[in-house]
Amino acid sequence: MSSNDTDRHNEWQSCNPQVFWGEIAPCEHVLQIYEDKGVFLDMLEGFAADGFSNNDCVIVIATDEHLHALNKRLKNLAYDTNALESDDQYIPINAGEMLNVFMRDGWPDETLFNEVITKIICKAHAKNRNVRAFGEMVALLWAQGHNGATVQLEHLWNKFCEKEAFSLFCAYPKSGFTQSIDESLHSICCSHSKIISGIHPSDKEIFYKPSTV
Repeated sequence: MSSNDTDRHNEWQSCNPQVFWGEIAPCEHVLQIYEDKGVFLDMLEGFAADGFSNNDCVIVIATDEHLHALNKRLKNLAYDTNALESDDQYIPINAGEMLNVFMRDGWPDETLFNEVITKIICKAHAKNRNVRAFGEMVALLWAQGHNGATVQLEHLWNKFCEKEAFSLFCAYPKSGFTQSIDESLHSICCSHSKIISGIHPSDKEIFYKPSTV
């Protein structure tokens, strides 16, 4: 592939949100770096609602603030989140509490991580549904200044995705990035297969591109 072909391949592309999420393959790892929280919540809402409409199981590991905001949005779309939870089609989890399960001395323990995530994925697959997951634990670690641990957790997610068939979406607020951590930022971007633009999505399109390595 020529350098010009590579440049074109890595340019931003537009896509209908339902088509984008519908065509995300199992084991894809999608990243969004956002400036506006509303932009992020719109994307998370679309990710979850599209999953429910396709009878997927949707796992959301997020802060209480974002779980509350997502639940409110889903209810506005006429989704009964309590019924979805009871049917194990919606699995909301507090990100901070989940981190406490497998973090040891400021570093993610791979064995503990695999144990807890395996239990969640098994529950999600119990009724033979496809699975999609959103994870905000990496953003919490990054915000706390644990840059190396963040990159390691992204690595553990990728290793786990190689064994299990589910798509993974994560998001970071752009405010957490500075010029002094370019190397870690590069490592984070290279841990993902696609990057979603922080531009406000509409009903008609979102912008994305393949991650550059």
